[in-house]
Amino acid sequence: MITIEDLSIHYGRKRVLSNIYLQIKAGTVIGVMGPNGAGKSTLFKAILGLTEISSGKISFEQQDIKKWRSKIAYVPQKDLIDWTFPATVEDIVMMGRYAGKKVFQWLNKNDKQLTTAAMEEMDILHLRNRQIGELSGGQQQRVFIARALAQEADLIFLDEPFVGVDIITEEKTVQTLKKLAAQNKLLMVVHHDLSTVESYFDEVLLINQRLIAYGPVKETFTPDNIAKAFGGQLTILQKAGLVHR
Repeated sequence: MITIEDLSIHYGRKRVLSNIYLQIKAGTVIGVMGPNGAGKSTLFKAILGLTEISSGKISFEQQDIKKWRSKIAYVPQKDLIDWTFPATVEDIVMMGRYAGKKVFQWLNKNDKQLTTAAMEEMDILHLRNRQIGELSGGQQQRVFIARALAQEADLIFLDEPFVGVDIITEEKTVQTLKKLAAQNKLLMVVHHDLSTVESYFDEVLLINQRLIAYGPVKETFTPDNIAKAFGGQLTILQKAGLVHR
């Protein structure tokens, strides 16, 4: 369980998140929803220790979450990745194995087997020697999910994994996430398409700089909570067909 107590984050004078209290349990796939600027990615960065928090505390299993870094995997937004980097698919996936290694510790046979298994799981083994910039958007996303699988992480955070990917990758990703949740992993996904929430996620977290609601989709993903989270953007979302309520 991740416990977040009184989390607030400011960038200069700008408030990004205010007074967030949460207890997030493993074994579920959680959709993190909210309008642009709601603080979704900032929440992830706070949990990952990638941004400074103004106040509050984040713990995992009643310990400072920083102690669990080797067990945390992060799949960032695609536009934050340098696709010209001279690395192959196998190089990227294998990076997941270094998370639990000591400095100068070499990869072993087991590491290579886990890397291969992760590529097989995401149907990218045949691409293992391709440079990542040569891949389609969907293939690129599968590479970074495979890296998280190779890491054998207990906490996996995916920031907009379905943006710019094909339907096959989207369906494969959802299938993989549900399989990991059945293994008692904790999975959080920043997501924008409200029309797929009920089929993709077990729980939903609605935020807009503050916590709007969190819980099982059927109880939490209600018209009132959606309206509170998205405010004036709700009409636009309805016209775009992203929410049918």
